[in-house]
Amino acid sequence: MPVDVSFVTSGHDVADARLHRLAAAARRAGLTIEVLGLGSASDAPRADFVTATPRGSFARRALLAVRYALRARGRVLVALDPDSLLACLAVSRPRGRRVVADIHEDYEALLSDRAWARGFKGAIAARLARAATEAARHADLVLVADAHIPPHDVADRLVVRNVPDLAMMPEPSELDDVPRAIYIGDVRRSRGLQAMLDAVEGSPSWHLDVVGPVAAADAPDVTEAELERRGLAHRVRFHGRQPPEKAWRLADGAWCGLALLEDTPAFRDAVPSKLYEYLGSGLAVVVTNLPRQRQLVEHIGAGAVVAADARAGAECAKVLAGWALDEADIERHRSQARRWREVALETGGYDEAVRALGALAGRPEIS
Repeated sequence: MPVDVSFVTSGHDVADARLHRLAAAARRAGLTIEVLGLGSASDAPRADFVTATPRGSFARRALLAVRYALRARGRVLVALDPDSLLACLAVSRPRGRRVVADIHEDYEALLSDRAWARGFKGAIAARLARAATEAARHADLVLVADAHIPPHDVADRLVVRNVPDLAMMPEPSELDDVPRAIYIGDVRRSRGLQAMLDAVEGSPSWHLDVVGPVAAADAPDVTEAELERRGLAHRVRFHGRQPPEKAWRLADGAWCGLALLEDTPAFRDAVPSKLYEYLGSGLAVVVTNLPRQRQLVEHIGAGAVVAADARAGAECAKVLAGWALDEADIERHRSQARRWREVALETGGYDEAVRALGALAGRPEIS
């Protein structure tokens, strides 16, 4: 079977939510698709062909990028990480394939959020991120997840925001009998892990579900013994990485979503996709005081803003305790989220991106 589009990544798990949204939009438009990535094939989006490989070392990731670029059979290759973009441009474009750069985040800024990105390995990663940003200028199309993400000075560039695909999201639901918060995303200190644990420890009636891979550096803080010591063993559950539709089932009955990001270069100008997804599920939210997520929450009136520093956990605990005592208050916030969901959620640019992919694949009838 001819393949229109191959989604290629040696750095992202096939459970990645943005990959699922892109693949779903391409499938709805009638494109044949292939996915090559990390993890388990059972967690991949629906596709005509799927290849999934276990996550390996830093060096193995670069080799996998080249192997995937050679193996991909699509007329168009969408590269979802720096390694894969460089590999696709180097080995696939000379073979007549069109190459699209899909840039999820400002990768160089994101390195400040990674404990491993220090010393020699950090220097190599920074050089790779800069090289990929420069190489993206030579792609046939550049997709970025937000307007602030480079490169900016390219002719064929589309902003494809990480807004939810409502087909993957649960309908807003009634509150569980027991107050419960959720967090879905990468699990590490800079993304609010310690603040979330402090908040639940300080609000004893609350439970918390955490979905996503725990960073190795933070694993000692979430052992069974450590959670037991803090009185959290029966109130905080870690579910690991899950594909989007399975992850968001946990929003059913949840009271709120947490986005307690620290103030880092990668997060300061960003709106985390989980925030859109919480609101799209009709949840109240608690966010830290970073400019764009604060502006969004205050504009909608769907949650609370707490400090983006060491006070975040304690301030969040106060918010949660207040909501547990006054369900009418949290319902007001949830009502605003539901109202926003009805009027504000659009495709985020996915349909426009798929039309561009169709044109590159020689399928101009895709609309």
